[in-house]
Amino acid sequence: MTTKVALVTGASSGIGEATALKLQEAGYIVYGAARRVPRMQHLTTSGIRPLAMDVTADADMEAGVAKIVAETGRIDVLVNNAGYGSYGAVEDVPMDEARDQFEVNVFGAARLTQLVLPHMRAQRSGTIVNITSMGGKIYTSLGAWYHATKFALEALSDCLRMEVKPFGIDVVVIEPGGVKSEWGDIAAEKVRTVSGTGPYAPQANAVANSLSSEANEGRLSSPDLIAKTIVKAVRARRPKTRYAIGFGAKLMIFLHGVLPNRTFDSFMRRATGVPAS
Repeated sequence: MTTKVALVTGASSGIGEATALKLQEAGYIVYGAARRVPRMQHLTTSGIRPLAMDVTADADMEAGVAKIVAETGRIDVLVNNAGYGSYGAVEDVPMDEARDQFEVNVFGAARLTQLVLPHMRAQRSGTIVNITSMGGKIYTSLGAWYHATKFALEALSDCLRMEVKPFGIDVVVIEPGGVKSEWGDIAAEKVRTVSGTGPYAPQANAVANSLSSEANEGRLSSPDLIAKTIVKAVRARRPKTRYAIGFGAKLMIFLHGVLPNRTFDSFMRRATGVPAS
């Protein structure tokens, strides 16, 4: 049997790192891509092949995919995991930062998808996994740009799924809840920097506190749980279109679906400690 090949972005930590390891354990040839290559050196002992890749740099992505195909002759799985959370009031966030959030969270995933699709079509098989978030279905105060990217990636995935079905290619969306990683602390720092002073300061400080790993201790799932779900999806003959997994994901998505918007607004304000006025 031909050994299948996977590319995982954002592989230097968190979900990406755990996914690269789980796919390698499952028998895949795995390329782990990230900007911080030194942080992936320990993965090489497990047989994972590191790639220097900034998903906002077209040359990096083109070179990475070309290298994989040159070395293995194929690519079977793309896990678009690279991303970060840019929080702050819409009034405060510079438009350059808003664009950067879309460049990393949406356009990087879309460009890599464009680059791998010709090879998957030629094989008549492949799986594209887009890591969105429960934040692609719900919203939080001061998270407009982050949530906008995740909502966009959800829509892109749905359209893409229909486009590539005739070629034997699957598109899977993973919607994690709270996960133990650097993500929350980075997002907390962002919101304090952008809106921690001025008229939105009470909201910003409350949101930052709610995002921090210290505040969420005991309420975060292991990245391994998400990684196991990704491996399950890519190995399934007929994967689900979506997997909501991790702390709070299914509950929060359900509540958003059944509660009126203003009721959900109030619920989210209470959950994050944001003052009502």
